[in-house]
Amino acid sequence: MNNYFELRIEINPDIEDIVSDICFSNFDCEGVVMAEEAYKDLVMTSTTRGTLRVFLRDLKNNPLELLQTERELLKERGLTDEELGSWKITLDEKENQDWSKKWKEKWDVTHVSDKIAVVPSWIDYQPKAGEITITLDPGCAFGTGTHQTTQLCMKALEKYLKKGDTVADIGTGSGILAICAMKLGAKSAYGCDNDGSVIEVCKENAKINGITHNIEFELNTADKIDLQYDFVCANILHNVLAEIMGDLKNIMKDGAKMVLSGILNEKKQIVIDAVKKHGLKIIETMSQDQWVAIIVEK
Repeated sequence: MNNYFELRIEINPDIEDIVSDICFSNFDCEGVVMAEEAYKDLVMTSTTRGTLRVFLRDLKNNPLELLQTERELLKERGLTDEELGSWKITLDEKENQDWSKKWKEKWDVTHVSDKIAVVPSWIDYQPKAGEITITLDPGCAFGTGTHQTTQLCMKALEKYLKKGDTVADIGTGSGILAICAMKLGAKSAYGCDNDGSVIEVCKENAKINGITHNIEFELNTADKIDLQYDFVCANILHNVLAEIMGDLKNIMKDGAKMVLSGILNEKKQIVIDAVKKHGLKIIETMSQDQWVAIIVEK
């Protein structure tokens, strides 16, 4: 087998998800690693706290130059040098291993709650009575079910979604939240993302989970949606949530609920201020580790 390249990035542990998404959006990788290990095909990526390791098949782009450019873009979007960390970057060529078999050893069923479990597609799992399962390949796209921000959204759906609700998932990633909503009794689910490469992944994930009707995925953003929904999910960066809060409010029906996630605890006030600015009512704040989700009502 050909050798592979190991990219190591020393960062602030709180932004592992952001930098992972940058890597998988720009390099020859098919997946997203959050604060956990994730692999797909012959690509393995794993994290330890403060160090992101990305394993690449080839070097179509110059990783060092691209990452430095992306770091500057994040600064322009409001993150400070302290929040970003130093981003010490090294790149080495390594002798290859058969990651296609080895990576699956790192994954198991994720029990989000007593009622929701995310199951890797190769694991034969017998759900408990009343438990719903979402079958997903970890690393397929943003939203593997193992990261805290995704779990907080699923817990909010479990608690506040009413049977027969219509649901919109803005920044859908893998489509996991739209799929979860359907399995919890939603009438329909719509997922959109500004990354067109994830849409076919979402559609395939829905099929794998036996959901072929009343679910739709497309390349889109909240400001271009004309319909209104009973429940909205938005698992996005805190500064983006603040910027598009008005657009999110516009796609909510009167009395609708929305879960806002992807928020570091120290950044929650930015989102809270945007919520109050647009006249939305906070009904609960949920937390898991350093992450926060805010549930609001229109």
